[in-house]
Amino acid sequence: MSNNRQRADTVFVGGKVFTGTRPTPIDAAVAIGGGRILAVADTATVHSLADADTEVVDFAGGLLVPGFQDAHVHPAVAGVQMLSCDLSEERSIDGYLAVVAGYAKEHPEAAWIRGGGWSMDVFPGGTPTRAMLDAVVPDRPVMLTNRDGHGAWVNTRALELSGVDRTTADPADGRIEREADGTPAGTLQEGAMDLVARHVPIATPDEAHAGLLAAQEHLFSLGVTSWQDAMIGAFPGNPDNYGVYLRAAREGSLRARVVGALWWDRERGLEQIPELEERRRTGRVGRFNATSVKIMQDGIAENFTAGLLEPYLDSCGCATANSGLSFIDPEVLTEAVSRLDRSGFQLHFHALGDRAVREVLDALDAARTANGANDNRHHLAHLQIVHPDDIARFAKLGAAANIQALWAAHEPQMDELTIPFLGPERAALQYPFGDLQRAGARLVAGSDWSVSSPNPLWGIHVAVNRAVPDEAPNATGTFEPLPPFFPEQALTLAQALTAYTAGSAWVNHLDEVTGTVEVGKYADLVVLDRDPFAHPSEEIAETRVLRTYLDGELVFAATD
Repeated sequence: MSNNRQRADTVFVGGKVFTGTRPTPIDAAVAIGGGRILAVADTATVHSLADADTEVVDFAGGLLVPGFQDAHVHPAVAGVQMLSCDLSEERSIDGYLAVVAGYAKEHPEAAWIRGGGWSMDVFPGGTPTRAMLDAVVPDRPVMLTNRDGHGAWVNTRALELSGVDRTTADPADGRIEREADGTPAGTLQEGAMDLVARHVPIATPDEAHAGLLAAQEHLFSLGVTSWQDAMIGAFPGNPDNYGVYLRAAREGSLRARVVGALWWDRERGLEQIPELEERRRTGRVGRFNATSVKIMQDGIAENFTAGLLEPYLDSCGCATANSGLSFIDPEVLTEAVSRLDRSGFQLHFHALGDRAVREVLDALDAARTANGANDNRHHLAHLQIVHPDDIARFAKLGAAANIQALWAAHEPQMDELTIPFLGPERAALQYPFGDLQRAGARLVAGSDWSVSSPNPLWGIHVAVNRAVPDEAPNATGTFEPLPPFFPEQALTLAQALTAYTAGSAWVNHLDEVTGTVEVGKYADLVVLDRDPFAHPSEEIAETRVLRTYLDGELVFAATD
């Protein structure tokens, strides 16, 4: 368990270690040197590797864990939002409007008020209105994306400048929420966002660069040392974050290990594959590797665009004519997946509804038949509804289940905007983490920040308890505890922690050098203020990150 040939730069003593190679923490100390783990052994052995210059970190009963890895996150976008009109810390209409008014007052030079982070469940029916924004910013255009990035809130001025009015047709991949006479009401769903977004000035390269670095610091503070950015490309309202990452990677300011998932343009077809291959060729710089392709197959359940096998219900519980969207025709999807798989790309899918999940699994099945098995490590993210017949297919196809565990809980967006329109039988199929685990699927974990909190410990808390931590931003704010959300789908603490470490390391092709605390691996480590295995599961979210190390270098230290 040790390598005695090198002096330790730092030793960790005084607590337990979750190595990721066994289901419970062990009593051990750890030595690191030259950016690598030198020993995982008893205290005496580890101290024998130290000298007068070695830093000794006593974590006083805490827990040392591998650096967390977020397998589905949007830091470049989230960072720009952090530095703009950021609504993510508020939980009321009045709170949102106060932030917007304050930002507009502080930035009189801004031609547009840009930002986001609002939550659908705060508004009646999940749809804010233009009149609300007009009351605080009547003279300048405002566009604010919601937490999940699938909708936008705009004021009247933004609609006017974009030429969007009652005569504007809904795009094929989106919907304009309307007033009784057909006038746009102020909420734009999915592809309808582009009607306004294409007129919004994007962040400058320097603003986007600053946003990425701010996001990196925030993720370090939460113990996240590596991630997969699930949306690399140019989008209406956002700069091309491919260039942002390359700049940061070349200058060395990107310190985390990052896999970039290149965006598949659903408005185009197979002709874009050579362009993606070229981006992959030139997108391997420093710690950034653009080796994945992101395909969004459907939308979200809250605005009825997730692709379902059976139609949504209406407010009376009757079936509607709407079964959601498949953004890519299944035949085109199958051909694209086979071609991309043959080219050696990893495929990263947004698949939220049961029909979308099945369409993606069918495409992966066809690719395996055509190309044979390989080590591309494809993964499906979100997995809100998975038909029972498809659970076992993940392990069979070698496709990882990329879970966003923080969503698997009773909260207003789930209870008011989702379950009533799915019905009880289908609602019970949501976020089947336990079934996937039992069926042998490889679980990896991500946050989808800025959609939801990037705090891995909050995600782990919900995966284990199937309930939202009281302090989480999407908590109800009430004092009445809500029942666990289909608790038979809960994971153990070890399973959830492994998904956020070794699991995501595997999907990022980093498992040989990160993801566990083992001799020879990179010293990407996190010191927690307690051992959550020794406390009730209801207290997991209270755990705090004290220190984060990357290659053995301290990149975050708590100050309180």
